[in-house]
Amino acid sequence: MAMRADNCTLKYTHKYTRKHVYTQRGQEMQAIAVINSTDIVEAAGVTSSMLDKWIAYLDATPKTVETYTRAIRQFYYFLQANNIDRPTREDIIAYKEHLQEDKKPTTVQAYIMACKQFFKWTAQEGIYPNIADNVKGAKLTAGFKKDYLTSKQAGKLLQNIDRQTLKGKRDYAILSLMMTTGLRTIEVSRANIEDLRTVADFTALFIQGKGRTERTEYVKIAEPVEVAIREYLTARGKAEDTAPLFASAAHRNGGERLTTRSISRIAKENMIDADLNSSRLTAHSLRHTAATLNLLNGGTVEETQQLLRHSNINTTLIYSHALERAKNNSEDRIAGALFG
Repeated sequence: MAMRADNCTLKYTHKYTRKHVYTQRGQEMQAIAVINSTDIVEAAGVTSSMLDKWIAYLDATPKTVETYTRAIRQFYYFLQANNIDRPTREDIIAYKEHLQEDKKPTTVQAYIMACKQFFKWTAQEGIYPNIADNVKGAKLTAGFKKDYLTSKQAGKLLQNIDRQTLKGKRDYAILSLMMTTGLRTIEVSRANIEDLRTVADFTALFIQGKGRTERTEYVKIAEPVEVAIREYLTARGKAEDTAPLFASAAHRNGGERLTTRSISRIAKENMIDADLNSSRLTAHSLRHTAATLNLLNGGTVEETQQLLRHSNINTTLIYSHALERAKNNSEDRIAGALFG
């Protein structure tokens, strides 16, 4: 592929049996079909309207669209700040290096992925070459960025909550649910009262999982957790079945659905109150806690994969490998040989 960038135009060529030459008329690109051995595209610069069209084109969940929108807007701001209207592959790489200055690898990876999807679309539409093709994202290490709670810490967290108040009953129910089922904050936020249903001989919570549009999966609710949820719902008062399972207790927005940010804040505030204050302990730590305690107490890797609904068992194996190292007492054996 040949590519040239100057102040007027950016061209790239592919060998095909049919050529489409695009010329700019106003804001739209008009296609002129020409029989030839090459395909030459003269592209306008990357514009805000082009980004809007791509976002409208996305066939994804609202959460994914929101994430991609935020990511691609950051790229557009980078172009504006550097007076770039016809970016090249080198600009994508420069953008990645810019992100790496103060962003986490997972954030860099997400932002570059948005760029790759955007330029894949522009190439398919014939309005701009795929300059992000084969650009690598950030290198991610195989491991988890957050810690989990030990069984004693988890017990301390729950025991420290004042269950005499409506807020306390709610917080206790949320945290005990997350630690026993490994639910994500988005799954807790989406849950409705009607999602508590009977399956076989137990109570289950049907959930709309990550990237899902329907509530086709469920988690089992342990009896102590169900008791806590029922106590909270009773204290909260009458509500429609379609109402959120967990709602705000604040005066200004009482009864409204908790956001993922609110759930994260609830987890963090209760951790701090229980003297479990660490930057590596967050709401997501409760999911790690569920996986780790399940494995430590006899659960298999396959059962843990099903619990967390991992599509790839290799993700679950990270927990198993971490525990294998924890059980390795080599240091103690060496110390015993040295110091008696």
